[in-house]
Amino acid sequence: MRFLDVAKVYASSGAGGNGCIAFRREKFIEYGGPYGGDGGRGGDVVAEAVENLNTLIDYRYQQHVKAKNGEGGKGKVMTGANGVDAIMKVPVGTEIYEEDGETLIVDMDRPGMRFRLLKGGNGGFGNAHFKSATNQAPRFAMPGQPGEEKVLILKLKLIADAGLIGLPNAGKSTFLSRVSAARPKIADYPFTTLEPQLGVVGIDDFEFVLADLPGLIEGAHEGVGLGDRFLGHAERCATILHLIDGTGDQVAKTYRTIRGELEAYGHGLSDKPEIVALNKSDSIPKSALEKKKASLEKACGHEVHVISGVSGEGIDMVLRAMARVIRKARATPQKRNAETGWAP
Repeated sequence: MRFLDVAKVYASSGAGGNGCIAFRREKFIEYGGPYGGDGGRGGDVVAEAVENLNTLIDYRYQQHVKAKNGEGGKGKVMTGANGVDAIMKVPVGTEIYEEDGETLIVDMDRPGMRFRLLKGGNGGFGNAHFKSATNQAPRFAMPGQPGEEKVLILKLKLIADAGLIGLPNAGKSTFLSRVSAARPKIADYPFTTLEPQLGVVGIDDFEFVLADLPGLIEGAHEGVGLGDRFLGHAERCATILHLIDGTGDQVAKTYRTIRGELEAYGHGLSDKPEIVALNKSDSIPKSALEKKKASLEKACGHEVHVISGVSGEGIDMVLRAMARVIRKARATPQKRNAETGWAP
């Protein structure tokens, strides 16, 4: 299934049914009076977060979502049937915005969560509703109210506990395939991974979800390469694992390049707890490895793990470090804001 994390949808709720003009006509009832029923209410447009989806690809082919109109009222004071709601099923983690793409309507961050995006129009009153002492035979009824229309922008941000970032060919896909059952494409050329990949990682009876995000390069925040469009999937992560290709010549510069892109992207991503790992240790002479580790620790200001995604060296230590941060994050209640989603 193709991955799609942004979609534009034209949505409209149903109009209410018209009220009915009718009079009671029965044998032996000379003055039956008004007998028209009310119109039915139009259907709503409702968003629902479901667990078995991880892409918005459905809304590439279904860009128009329309609820059913309410049925008109009938004689014998019968109310018309309500219109059927239109249910928009979206992956957990989908944010729904106004047409400008900036004004957040709702963050669908919990499985089973439902939110009414557009309200259906009310049905019109039938003439029986307007009967009074001074007007015992009203010959008018109300039309149904029109539905609402809106252009919605859907943006998916994957629900993952940890994000995996680094320059292209840093070994992210190899690392993910090593620590989880995920099987991303692995090759020795840049931008092998073109869309985020998720894997469930287990260490010491603790499980968490790790997201492999496509490689960043210098200038990504300005649209260079794949740009920073996939960094939004790391916004919900408790921690970030930054992989550095140890076979490169300037590991400190490589680290600063990615950190610069995180800071340029904003949204609190550069403030998240970071774990740095020097990858491909099996391909580096021991003397050079120590120098590169020291240079990288000086650049980042904290401990650097030395690992190999191929041989498995040091991987358990990295996973335990990630698990400690994630455990702490899960134990800390998050404050939620209706306008901005999860608070940093």
